[in-house]
Amino acid sequence: MNVIFETAENATIASISGRLDGATSPQVERELVARLGDRRLILDMSSLKYISSAGLRVVLVVAKSLKQSGGAFVIAGIPPHIRDVFEISGFLRIILTAENRNEALAAIQSIPAESA
Repeated sequence: MNVIFETAENATIASISGRLDGATSPQVERELVARLGDRRLILDMSSLKYISSAGLRVVLVVAKSLKQSGGAFVIAGIPPHIRDVFEISGFLRIILTAENRNEALAAIQSIPAESA
């Protein structure tokens, strides 16, 4: 599991690859939570191979934390097999998603974020 952070257009992009499961989710959660102060976070899942319920929990923790603090959160590039998991779990109804990074960057700029 790798998490790579970069900045683009006043947003932080966290690209995750590999498996987001019980073994890797604690590390990923620590890394993402440490970046919540950035206020605008895009989670790029285009290289994610697998997500478990522990991985879904990480996504929910980050989304909820950013919402409560007035930040903005978008998930980009969800692969079809992972999109199915998001659909079944109801995450697609509560978390903003975009087909790719460019769409995510455009979407996140339109979300008001306090102190962004």
